Amino acid sequence: MSNENLFELKSIAKRFTKGKETITIFDNLCMDIAREQFIAIMGPSGSGKTTLLNMLGGVDRPTSGEILYAGQPIQNLGENALASWRAENVGFIFQFYNLMPMLNAAQNVELPLLLKKLSSAERKKKIDAALTLVGLGDRAKHKPDELSGGQQQRVAIARAIVSDPKLLLCDEPTGDLDRTTATEVLQTLQLLNKEFGKTIVMVTHDPAAAEFSNMQLHLDKGEFIEQQNSETVA
Repeated sequence: MSNENLFELKSIAKRFTKGKETITIFDNLCMDIAREQFIAIMGPSGSGKTTLLNMLGGVDRPTSGEILYAGQPIQNLGENALASWRAENVGFIFQFYNLMPMLNAAQNVELPLLLKKLSSAERKKKIDAALTLVGLGDRAKHKPDELSGGQQQRVAIARAIVSDPKLLLCDEPTGDLDRTTATEVLQTLQLLNKEFGKTIVMVTHDPAAAEFSNMQLHLDKGEFIEQQNSETVA
């Protein structure tokens, strides 16, 4: 495996059983993800985009094949080892922010840190840094219902990066936002990629959102049908 690759997927198959029927999502999927790449994955509903994202994040496992992360196979890790790997290496960003409504922004961002052996002072330093990076240093005490949709998504991004993971997995992160707010969120993701070296894999239906990536992959019926390198939007 190249030192330039963060992930390598080898001959991935993914099948589900529904009653007496076997549904094949992937049959022989291969994919390399370079370190510090920003990939947008597009394709119709049912093409396997979210399933792929879940396998990259260790939330789902392939039926067969091998997933290498930094040269090490992860598909056969036990549940505890996989959870530890995920907490250390992966940040998730979803379309519907998944913030806890009774917690303020800082408390929501803090949640991943509660799994780590950190002092309250260390946690506060990381929370402040994450919220400042996404432009919400002055909104730490605001609860989700006191924030706009774009601000809530940026809190979700801060929560995803507070543990300093190498990989961000984004499932339709702008799907619930207007164009102006979506652009602000995508510019934040670009910043994390360009300035902080985060590897980002983003699923989106929106061609305008995909333009913020530096590689676009089109998935259809479990296969990549087109690959396009794009000039990153400034």
